[in-house]
Amino acid sequence: MAVDSIVSSPLGPPTSENDAKALQFIEEMTRNTDAVQQQVLSTILSQNAATEYLQSFNLDATSDRQTFKSKIPIVTYEDLQPLIERIANGDRTPILSSHPVSEFLTSSGTSAGERKLMPTIKEELDRRQLLYNLLQPIMNLYVKGLDKGKGLYFLFIKSETTTPSGLLARPVLTSYYKSDHFKSRPIDPYNIYASPTEAILCPDSFQSMYTQMLCGLYDRVQVLRVGAVFASGLLRAIRFLQLNWKQLTHDIRTGTLNPQIIDASLCECMTRIMRPDPELADIIVRECRKDNWEKIITRIWPNTKYLDVIVTGTMAQYIPTLDYYSGGLPKVCTMYASSECYFGLNLNPLCHPSEVSYTIMPNMAYFEFLPNSGDEPPSLIDLADVEIGKEYELVVTTYAGLYRYRVGDILRVTGFHNSAPQFQFVRRKNVLLSIDSDKTDESELQAAVEKASLLLNESNTSVVEYTSYADTAKSIPGHYVIYWELMGKEMEKEPSGELMEKCCLEMEECLNSVYRQCRVSDGSIGALEIRVVRRGTFEELMDYAISRGASINQYKVPRCVSFTPILELLDSRVVSSHFSQSLPKWTPERCV
Repeated sequence: MAVDSIVSSPLGPPTSENDAKALQFIEEMTRNTDAVQQQVLSTILSQNAATEYLQSFNLDATSDRQTFKSKIPIVTYEDLQPLIERIANGDRTPILSSHPVSEFLTSSGTSAGERKLMPTIKEELDRRQLLYNLLQPIMNLYVKGLDKGKGLYFLFIKSETTTPSGLLARPVLTSYYKSDHFKSRPIDPYNIYASPTEAILCPDSFQSMYTQMLCGLYDRVQVLRVGAVFASGLLRAIRFLQLNWKQLTHDIRTGTLNPQIIDASLCECMTRIMRPDPELADIIVRECRKDNWEKIITRIWPNTKYLDVIVTGTMAQYIPTLDYYSGGLPKVCTMYASSECYFGLNLNPLCHPSEVSYTIMPNMAYFEFLPNSGDEPPSLIDLADVEIGKEYELVVTTYAGLYRYRVGDILRVTGFHNSAPQFQFVRRKNVLLSIDSDKTDESELQAAVEKASLLLNESNTSVVEYTSYADTAKSIPGHYVIYWELMGKEMEKEPSGELMEKCCLEMEECLNSVYRQCRVSDGSIGALEIRVVRRGTFEELMDYAISRGASINQYKVPRCVSFTPILELLDSRVVSSHFSQSLPKWTPERCV
C-alpha cells in the first residue's frame, strides 16, 4: 500500500502501513478506556479463577468489578512474599496464576535492600512486545528519516540466578533481550541498531560496552540517535569513551580487535565488522584528545537527532550533563514500565523533559489509583475516573497474578488522550532521610540539590551525581550528609569553601518546614553537610553494586545510602567537607 493512501491518524500522518495500524490501535484503546479496562479485569479473573489466592477471597470466574473491589485487598510485596517464596521453592500449584510461572523478574528491591521477585508468565512477553512495537511509529511522527540510519543504544544483560525450584530470576530487560522476541525480531529499517545482538548479549560488561562503542564509532555517520535505558547509562558510556578512546582508535586504525575481547561469539561477530580505517581513527582522535568534551556526542556522531534515555524522576538530575555532552539535543523518554508491568507511552516524545507525560495503555493490565492525600480508609479510583492535577499511587492487577498491588510510584494526572489519562511520574513513594520527626523524600531532596547547585554557576561547576545519608551515629544531634561529585571546565580551581557553605544553607532553605523547625526551633537536627568526592567516585559505586549482582541496565544511583561498605567507599573519596554556617528561615506560622 502506498504511504499516501494510508488513512491519517489523529496523532499524525503515518510513514507506513505498519505505522498506521499501530497508531490506529492506540486510538482504539484510548477511545474506549473504561470498556477495555472492564474486559481486561474480566479476562484476568476468568483466567485465574482457580488460583489459591483468588479462591481464598471467594472469587470465581463470574465475579464482576465491584465484587473484585469489595473482596480483594490492596497489597504490597511484603504481603505476597510468602506466596512468592513458595513458588520460588518449587510449589507448582496455581497459587497466583493459573498459567505456569515461567521465570521471576527482579526489581530494584524493597526498602530493606532485598531484591523483589516478580513472577511472570510467557504470555507477558507478547504483551511487552506489543508496547515496544508502538514506540517507533510514534517517533516516526516527530522525527523523519530514521530509516536512513541507525540507533546507537548501549544495552546490556545481567547473568541470571536460579531459584531453588530451578526458575530463572533476572531483570526484565535481560529477560527481553534474551528472548526470541528480541533476538529474532524482524528487520525494521526504522529501528536498526548499531550494536550487534552478540554484543548486547555478552555477559561481560566491559566486552559488551567496548564492542558496542566500537561498532558505534565505525557507524559514526550512520548514527541518527544515541541512547541507553537510563540517562546515567549513557553518561557511563561517554565516560567509557573518555577512558578507552586510544585503544578503540587503535583497533579502528589497524582493523584488529582488542585482545581483551575474548567472548567467542562476540569475536566471530566482530570479524565481520572490523576493518582498517585510518581516516576514521584520525577524526575520533582529533576530537577525543581535546580537553574540552562539550558537545562530544555531536562531534563524534554528527548526525544525531536526539538522545533516547529516561530523564524523568531521579534521572532528571542528569539533564545538565547530557546537555553539556550533546549540545542540548532533545531528550526522548518513550515509555513507562517496571518489572511488575509495562504501563504506557509518551505520545509527545520531543517535549521538554519537565513536561513528559505517559499515556497509560488500558490493555496492559487493570489499573487503579490510590489518591495521594493520606485519607483513610483508602478509596481506589479507576483509570478512566482520575482527575487532572491530582496525584495518585499506582495500583495494578496483572495477568501474571498480581492483584491490587501497590507499585509504589506516585503519578500526577496532566491530561487525557481521548479517554485515557496521561500521567507525569512524580516520585517513588519512599522517604529517604529522617533524623527526628522530619521526613524528606526523593523529589524534595533532588529539588534542593538542583536549587543549591545553581550557586555553582559562578564557578563554572555543576553537580553530576549525588547521594545522601542520615548521620545519626557520629554526631549529636544527627544531620543530613550529602555527597556531591562535581564537574567543571576548570576543575583545577574548586569552588571556594564559602560558596560551598552557601550551597549547604540553600539546600536547607529548600527542605520542608518540619525539617527547618527541627533545625531552628527544636535543635533536633544539626547543620547539613556537603562532602565533595573526587571525580569518578560514583562510577566506582556503580561498579561495586554490579559486582554484588546489580543489573547494569536497571542500576540507578541510590539517593540515600546506609550500607557500611558504600559509606566507607564514599568517605574514602572525600576531598572537602562543608557545613551550613547559618540557620535556615523558619517561622511557626503555616503558609497556606
